[in-house]
Amino acid sequence: MVFSSLIFLFMFLPITLILYYISPRYLKNLILLISSLIFYAWGEPVYIILMLFSIITMFFFAKIIDKNRENRVLFNILFALAVMICLGSLVFFKYYGFIVINLNMIFSLNLSTFELPLPIGISFYTFQILSYIVDVYRGKVEVQNKIISFAMYVTMFPQLIAGPIVRYSDVLNEIDTRKESMLLFGQGVERFINGLIKKVLLANYIGLLWNTVKTTSIAEISIFESWLGIIAFFFQIYFDFSGYSDMAIGLGKMFGFNFKENFNYPYISKSVTEFWRRWHMSLGTWFKEYVYIPLGGNKYGLKKQCRNLIIVWTLTGIWHGANWNFLIWGLYFGIFIVVEKLWLLERLQKLPSFITHTYVLIIVIVGWVFFEFENLRNAFEYLKIMSGLSGNKLISDNAIYLFYTNIIVFIFVILASTPIFKKIKEIILAKENLYFNLGIIIFYSISLLLCTASLVNESYNPFLYFKF
Repeated sequence: MVFSSLIFLFMFLPITLILYYISPRYLKNLILLISSLIFYAWGEPVYIILMLFSIITMFFFAKIIDKNRENRVLFNILFALAVMICLGSLVFFKYYGFIVINLNMIFSLNLSTFELPLPIGISFYTFQILSYIVDVYRGKVEVQNKIISFAMYVTMFPQLIAGPIVRYSDVLNEIDTRKESMLLFGQGVERFINGLIKKVLLANYIGLLWNTVKTTSIAEISIFESWLGIIAFFFQIYFDFSGYSDMAIGLGKMFGFNFKENFNYPYISKSVTEFWRRWHMSLGTWFKEYVYIPLGGNKYGLKKQCRNLIIVWTLTGIWHGANWNFLIWGLYFGIFIVVEKLWLLERLQKLPSFITHTYVLIIVIVGWVFFEFENLRNAFEYLKIMSGLSGNKLISDNAIYLFYTNIIVFIFVILASTPIFKKIKEIILAKENLYFNLGIIIFYSISLLLCTASLVNESYNPFLYFKF
């Protein structure tokens, strides 16, 4: 089940909200837990056992770790064991095949492998559980004594499938003592519809263009068409993922939670470093808190800081998938960040904004080629076309047709990837005019109707981050 589906919008969510708000305070976490398990089981009825195993195991591990603080040897052993068990399921289900295939290739072995369906959301909920275990170990948070509350934190359906990654410390005070309000609920509805607009009216429509280009024979793609296609993907993945994050944050508010932001207009960045401070912020924060800083961060000189950055970006790439293209994608951005750290960032700050902004956009667009094509040969062939080195023609009739039939969508996605609409809304609200406020309500109502109509008629409604 996805947020941008009719069954979620008009069946699951209304029923869950009604049950949640008519329930007494002591039952609200249980209602959210049961609803979240149903939400997950809708698409993963078998792997719900794996998730429950992880929850129960880590709940009791945390309690045992906390009780053995005085015995430092046992304390550290228990923590290491908990981390290995927690990561073990992620490594087995996500990376087993990749590891075996590469071991066979490198060492001429004949180890058997088999295809395992990837449990939806395993990367996200594993990191959330790990954040809790690590923070208990550090003494940063108190151990959770209510298994219902802990299970609800891990399975909470707004952020279960694709984040944002909600660290235990982020919502600690809201797990058992949150306060719902009409104001927060209204903000949640507004934020949810914003995300739905991004996903259904922007990501899906611009994604159709990329789907058309991607399924065209490499020999028939013109240079202009290759750029048009990957720019379409550039916008599709942003509005797809940020839209889902907006919906998750909005749903959280409806249930009394305040999740941290996950995107902050990354396509207006003027350096690659800035881009990654604005894109998938919860993942960047997680790696900074639990990998980069424990490795030493920037405390021990520039050389070790660069080493730590490369390690983090290698892991960031692998986190997205068990394939070489993701590893290369992570290293690609890691190298640019290190280069900027060493000398480029100071020079970029002296250049006109137009140049630095163009530099970032080109770097990111090329990066998305590696991200999208799991077959590296196909990725390099596509880059060869983009660069004009493949011999493909400059422009084609199909490219012109795709451009003109999607020009309105391009205008909207370009504007929506900047803060312009947000600023217009702030100006309107600042006037405190009844008619302006009524206009905003009408806008969101019409947008919801348009999204619903699109979902009724639209067969193309992928969610790109489900595979991670």
